[in-house]
Amino acid sequence: MERMLDRVLVIVPTYNERENLPMIVGRIRAAVPEAHLLIADDNSPDGTGEVADGLAADDDHVSVLHRPGKQGLGAAYIEGFHWGLKEGFDVLVEIDADGSHQPEELPKLLERLADGADLVVGSRWVPGGKVVNWPLSRELLSRGASLYSRIMLGVPIRDATAGFRAYRASTLEKIGLDDVESQGYCFQIDLTLRTVHHGLRVAEVPITFVERTVGASKMSRGIIVEAFWRVAVWGVAGLPRRLRRPR
Repeated sequence: MERMLDRVLVIVPTYNERENLPMIVGRIRAAVPEAHLLIADDNSPDGTGEVADGLAADDDHVSVLHRPGKQGLGAAYIEGFHWGLKEGFDVLVEIDADGSHQPEELPKLLERLADGADLVVGSRWVPGGKVVNWPLSRELLSRGASLYSRIMLGVPIRDATAGFRAYRASTLEKIGLDDVESQGYCFQIDLTLRTVHHGLRVAEVPITFVERTVGASKMSRGIIVEAFWRVAVWGVAGLPRRLRRPR
């Protein structure tokens, strides 16, 4: 466990998160002091990038990746993954900048990874997981998206759209990142599906997801539509594989 913690990179994608960023960076650093952070900012017009630079100047465990503009969550993570793999990190973590994912729960994701999992998902929909301050409509959307993914893709993951997760570097190298085009909810489903198809071990640990209190959600109709049609396409394409599975 100690050796793994020495090589953990937590990737924090940002767009207009100026008020949230110092708080979330501080909480991550306190929860896992050995970890390094990479803030991937999409040229936020509110000055988030400048705040990130200030945090990096004060802490040698914080780095900043300035991206040219808003290109989507998936693209930010892919660039962050490539950065981390090039720098030789053993574990790469996804976490939101808005405080909805609790950094204090990161150690249990890392522990499950150390126990042998290849991908650990912080899950809202396994026993012990929960959401706080979500309207019923948002909960139904998230639960429905995960159920839809399980049915269409045959992937036995309760929270396939979850964005709090930890990967072994070897997992990302095996599943391939160069042809990933999906974003938002769909990006998380895409990488989950790739991990399962490569016969790798996916574990879910319960987390508490807390709705943001500062700033605006990045959820949009376009993200939902993309997830719906991409999952449908993947489901049809993967049908022969599922039919060949031994019963």
